[in-house]
Amino acid sequence: MTATRSRCHVDAPRSQVYAAILDRSAVTEWQVPDGMTCQVHEFEAHEGGLFRISLTYDDGDRPGKTSGRTDTYHGHFVELVPDERIIEVLEFETTDPAMRGEMTIVIALSDAGGGTDLVAVHGGLPSGVSKADNELGWQMSLAKLKALVEERARKPARAG
Repeated sequence: MTATRSRCHVDAPRSQVYAAILDRSAVTEWQVPDGMTCQVHEFEAHEGGLFRISLTYDDGDRPGKTSGRTDTYHGHFVELVPDERIIEVLEFETTDPAMRGEMTIVIALSDAGGGTDLVAVHGGLPSGVSKADNELGWQMSLAKLKALVEERARKPARAG
């Protein structure tokens, strides 16, 4: 079984990183590699909550795992420990046997250097998913998450 491990440091508190990971609107901004767009069809951010997301290549020549140039996956949240850990199980919607199978993603957050260290382990990659492509996609997505959370952390709180 193939797995990838990605990490990044975010200059913001764990609570803000955790909130962005589980924010439906933020997911469309960060949980998408470069050269793709993200559509969130369903997103229930609670233990047992379901999600369904499509990533579509901007380049019309790139084949998707589901159809055309789109990768669609669905899953559920297994465990949500506020500001510490997120565990989700997901699978691609595909007819390709090499792309089938449940994958597990574990995201761990810890205090470090005045901010947050994030480690994401993506386990159970199907045989048809390139480990290098998965790692690159995670690096791109985590860079977007970092930028999004740090930008939000810099904005002053609005008076109510």
